Amino acid sequence: MTTKVKQSPRERLLEAAATLPYRDGVGIGVEALCKAAGVSKRSMYQLFESKDELLAASLKERSAAFVARALPPADDGRSPRERILYVFERVESLAGAPEFRGCWYLAVQIELKGQSHPASRVAHQIKAQLTAFFHAEAERGGASAPGLLARQLILVFDGASASAGIGADHLTGLISPTVTTLLDAADMH
Repeated sequence: MTTKVKQSPRERLLEAAATLPYRDGVGIGVEALCKAAGVSKRSMYQLFESKDELLAASLKERSAAFVARALPPADDGRSPRERILYVFERVESLAGAPEFRGCWYLAVQIELKGQSHPASRVAHQIKAQLTAFFHAEAERGGASAPGLLARQLILVFDGASASAGIGADHLTGLISPTVTTLLDAADMH
């Protein structure tokens, strides 16, 4: 028999800050977050300086899971080209889920409209890590301009995530040929 470990108020707040704003937008109120977490506003403010800090902490805590879900495992035997394509296969796969709302880190940056917000800074760091992954793989794969290719791949990643997130396109049969064209044009192997 397994016993379920009860989450702490902090863990419940982090969970609420990960799910409600993703579904309803970052403008969700403190009361709604506290109600979903079963935590008083007073307790929330004892644990976090502000709602902004709570959102930033939630994004940061879930970044490892995002990276694990989006990127291939290190030293998995795939070629750099296959490792890049893996990321886009994951996007296409996730885009088919009814609850998919696009890349959470991109959505935060768009909704907050500036880099001074703590959550926006965290989201920017995570997106920079993804760009760095693309750049490193492009270099390993002999791309003619790895920096440019990394920027192009982020553009496709963000565009695909946003398009699927708002239900404008399901991405099937679109994303892989687009990325393949970029990889071919960059002489990536």
